[in-house]
Amino acid sequence: MSEPSTPHHESTSNLTDDRSARQLAVVVGALCAALSIHAGFDIAFDIQEKLSFKHTLVEDGILALGVLGVAVIGAWLYRSLKRERKLRDEAAGLVLRWQKREQELQAESAALAQQLRVSVLETSRWKREAGDLLAGLGVAIDAQFERWVLSPAEREVALFMLKGLSHKEIASIRHVGEATVRQQAQGIYRKSGLANRNDLAAYFLEDLLLPSRDAGATRLDIHQ
Repeated sequence: MSEPSTPHHESTSNLTDDRSARQLAVVVGALCAALSIHAGFDIAFDIQEKLSFKHTLVEDGILALGVLGVAVIGAWLYRSLKRERKLRDEAAGLVLRWQKREQELQAESAALAQQLRVSVLETSRWKREAGDLLAGLGVAIDAQFERWVLSPAEREVALFMLKGLSHKEIASIRHVGEATVRQQAQGIYRKSGLANRNDLAAYFLEDLLLPSRDAGATRLDIHQ
């Protein structure tokens, strides 16, 4: 997004320069107008007094220069005022656009804040609902490890495998060799009567991933 402060600063500087120049132009224009008026009266008196043509011609030239100066300065003042009005309109348009954009950003920020609040509430609700279940599952898993007579090291390895970690990752966490972890995993399979880590995960988690009876009954009703 371009930074609007620089062009705005330049426009303000230009307006200030134009105003100073207009003040000078008004003074010069007033002098030209006064000169033209004076020359006009002088020409009128010269005509009445029937002075020489050369004298009248000089005054005619002075009058023409004065009128020309007033015309030029007047045209420049008109363009300057028109330019200032245009710049003011553009500045007002920019202000309106920035105000509209600010309102849009505030609305987006409010919407994001609302989504964040909803997400936090949903997370808190899930933790409350799943807390008892997860605590009970941990107790049940620990009790089953007791029945399988797993050693403390085998229990730790079994928990890491339930979390989906590889033998290499478990070895890195426990600061032992990968061969040691593989040997402990084989001990877990032998004591539990399971074939591999998939069977170990299914033993504890398969029923948790099944739909509830109410949901299953609803699907059956729909198919019927």
